[in-house]
Amino acid sequence: MLKLTKNRTFLITNHERFHLLSSSTLAVIADTQEASLNHKTQIQKPLESYSSLHVDPKFLVSALLNCRNIFQIKKVHAQVVANGLLNNLFATNKLLYSYIQQKALDEAYALFVGMRERDPVSWSVMIGGFAKAGDFVNCFRTFRELIRCSVQPDNYTLPFVLRVCRDRMDLLMGGLVHGVVLKSGLCLDHFVCAALVDMYAKCRVIDNARRLFDDMPNKDLVTWTVMIGGYAESGNAKESLVLFEWMIEEGVAPDKITMVTVVNACAKLGAMHKARLVHDYICRLNFSLDVILGTAMIDMYAKCGSVDCAREIFDRMREKNVISWSAMIAAYGYHGQGRKALDLFPVMLSSGVTPNRITFVSLLYACSHAGLVDEGLQLYNMMWDEYAMRPDVKHCTCMVDLLGRAGRLDEALNLIENMTVEKDEGLWGALLAACRIHKKIELAERAAKSLLELEPQNPGHYVLLSNIYANAGRWEDMAKIRKLMTGRSLKKVPGWTWIEVDNKIHQFSVGDRSHPLSKEIYGLLKILSEKLEIAGYVPDTDFVLHDVDEEVKIGILYSHSEKLAIAFGLIATPEGTPIRITKNLRVCGDCHTFIKFVSAITKRLIIVRDANRFHHFSEGTCSCGDYW
Repeated sequence: MLKLTKNRTFLITNHERFHLLSSSTLAVIADTQEASLNHKTQIQKPLESYSSLHVDPKFLVSALLNCRNIFQIKKVHAQVVANGLLNNLFATNKLLYSYIQQKALDEAYALFVGMRERDPVSWSVMIGGFAKAGDFVNCFRTFRELIRCSVQPDNYTLPFVLRVCRDRMDLLMGGLVHGVVLKSGLCLDHFVCAALVDMYAKCRVIDNARRLFDDMPNKDLVTWTVMIGGYAESGNAKESLVLFEWMIEEGVAPDKITMVTVVNACAKLGAMHKARLVHDYICRLNFSLDVILGTAMIDMYAKCGSVDCAREIFDRMREKNVISWSAMIAAYGYHGQGRKALDLFPVMLSSGVTPNRITFVSLLYACSHAGLVDEGLQLYNMMWDEYAMRPDVKHCTCMVDLLGRAGRLDEALNLIENMTVEKDEGLWGALLAACRIHKKIELAERAAKSLLELEPQNPGHYVLLSNIYANAGRWEDMAKIRKLMTGRSLKKVPGWTWIEVDNKIHQFSVGDRSHPLSKEIYGLLKILSEKLEIAGYVPDTDFVLHDVDEEVKIGILYSHSEKLAIAFGLIATPEGTPIRITKNLRVCGDCHTFIKFVSAITKRLIIVRDANRFHHFSEGTCSCGDYW
């Protein structure tokens, strides 16, 4: 029996509707009414006194606002059905939104499908619900249904769909949605345009993003931040900082999120002067060094060549999480200070922070770049023995790199063959690099075969294998690899070196003569080469991988981009000051030896950031200990 009590009048006046409902629904409605009396909800008094055939939808919406879980929402849903309000868009849209808020997508979609009438709000809520839940298939499917129903998408629905395209890196779908935007006349809408900029930037189609950005009549802070981050992610960190300066000139005040984006861009650029300017600006804004900003600044200073400045930021942070500790450990690692990285680990544990997978990647990386084989093996075993953490492919890659660099290639291969995780290009690349160091041709061929199966369009793999053949004097095999590259329209990534002088970035390529001071640069290189040869430097022509005369090889060596950048640094910076350069590829062995001699003769500290790590050259030695 239903407990009617004070609601008897309400139930009787609506009895004609009740015979259409199931007994379970009636029970839910009755329970709702009883709970309403017991807990004195906001909906109680209106329902007590309301005796007509309709309950004001506002009262039901008020009840939805008080719902804290899916069961309470279903009770209100039952009242909506009982009072014939399913055709009331105001009530059903709010009910739909409430289901979405509780991540009850099945219930939400069942309601959505059963709606006789849907307005743009209904579609937006349903599409947005799928998007937020990561159900991209149903998000796209519902959006397609919207278009087929000739419903005009609004500036709420379109950004949701564009964010899904962004997260999936789905440029094809993003382009189709862009077409819908143009047809809908929303190409100048601020929210839609900002979402388009974000989508194109994340999909690395930075030119499209910039065109849309430039056409926007009003740019808010979020859009500026997206565009700055987009340039950094697409490999043009220099333009990120130019854009940031433009933003400041436009009077747009950055927030902490923007500054984290700028700090990350500065880290990618590796320019110390820019890093200090950004740091000063953060100080002027009085932003506190919280976990996110502080960790980003640790990474920035480390990648700009100053592990000491990174440590200063680390020590100033009041709160540190596992990512902050891992970032500092990693900083020591790629600066070749493996012992300091390992010393920081027990300090982290004593502070109550539990290591995660990133921490162990940082530790193993530090070991591999410092030749700490036994310590690396101990940490690798510790992952499972002490933390029940199964190593993934990144940890295995670090171990292959560690063992391979140490010449223990049989152990590295054994590790690969007994792995239970899926092997990726990074793993085989580490093995191939070790084969190059130790001139293991047969194993190199095996690693290269796996690499080319995984990434047939990556020219770096072909170049590395052809270099191995060239070093072994197997010119015919090298020619075959080069021919294979040509047949697949692949080109070697050109080597570039950057140096920052007087707040300006100067870029050099091999044999570059485009710089205004080119004559002076080559003149200084000639003088340096004479002094270096007297000091004992002998050009290592093994690193000129062409079947040409020795004299030609020496000429090619002297015009490598890092040598040009260092010569310019010696000309353009005061005596005794450090020279910092960045190279996009791994520094070659001859250049490494050359820079050691230059640091000894000129009494300069030379800091080189290459594709793998940092090298600190001072008084004829390198921080890597010739282990890179």
